[in-house]
Amino acid sequence: MQRLLTSLTLVGLLVATAAAFAVTERLKLTKSAISGTLVSRSFSPRCGCSRKNAKVRIVLRRGDTLDVSVVDAHRHDVATLFTRQHFPRGETKFRWDGILDTGGLAPDGTYQVKIHLERQHQTIVLPNTILLDTKPPEIVEATPNRQDFSPDGDKQADFVRIAYKLSKQAHVILYLGGRRILGPTYRHPAAGSLSWYGLAHGHLVRPGSYTLEVGAVDLSGNRTPPDQRFRVHVRLRYIVLASQRIGVRAGGFFEIGVSTDARRYHWTLGARGGRSGGAVLRLRAPKKPGSYLLTVSARGHVDHAHLVVVK
Repeated sequence: MQRLLTSLTLVGLLVATAAAFAVTERLKLTKSAISGTLVSRSFSPRCGCSRKNAKVRIVLRRGDTLDVSVVDAHRHDVATLFTRQHFPRGETKFRWDGILDTGGLAPDGTYQVKIHLERQHQTIVLPNTILLDTKPPEIVEATPNRQDFSPDGDKQADFVRIAYKLSKQAHVILYLGGRRILGPTYRHPAAGSLSWYGLAHGHLVRPGSYTLEVGAVDLSGNRTPPDQRFRVHVRLRYIVLASQRIGVRAGGFFEIGVSTDARRYHWTLGARGGRSGGAVLRLRAPKKPGSYLLTVSARGHVDHAHLVVVK
């Protein structure tokens, strides 16, 4: 009798295990009531942009009456989006503007969407987390690799590269005179660099000194305020003579500084001309007193100085 009871017990356990296994496998094969989920990763109700709302897209396998709410990181309901509203089978879209049921703006943090399907007696918390972030990115530092540059295509200081560090991941934007001239950058690391070749609104700016402003826009749409942009001072130059007027005795030698990144440049003085290089140009003055124009050029860029020759 004891052996019979033991055998029956074992058989019962095996049957129960097999039944539990079958139920588990059947549950695995049961399709979720919701598919095609697409949820905004982050948003900012204060950005005043297209990312001011969190967007949610789901596909219902069957029409149902839904209760939809937003829960915080502790799974507490904080915002009600719909109560007992019927949605047909197929795609459904809705948004959350970041406002709590209490009427205030939800604090920065992560949230999820909870959906209760009345007919199917099922409650689903979508696994997608939504980051509510209202803090604009800060420019911790921005450093140019050179102060002077000349975008003349000679592969010598043709651009200025600005290395930056941000308070968070964001796309960097470069401004000139308060207007955007570069960016937002395609990538959004918290540290990196961008290069400026002297172009603004499709045109090369004139030689001179410029103040660039470095700002950013984060993944939630928050932008660095204008008064918090990092300012970088650079000078665009091609070829510049150290003086615009030189006095020298007839037939005597004179020197003038030449600022350029070109290895060689062309000069003309009266009927004479030639090629030279280096930071100092040394020439002999004409033997006849008078006023002469010294012209120095490189790659189509020119500067002048007036030479006054006296006895």
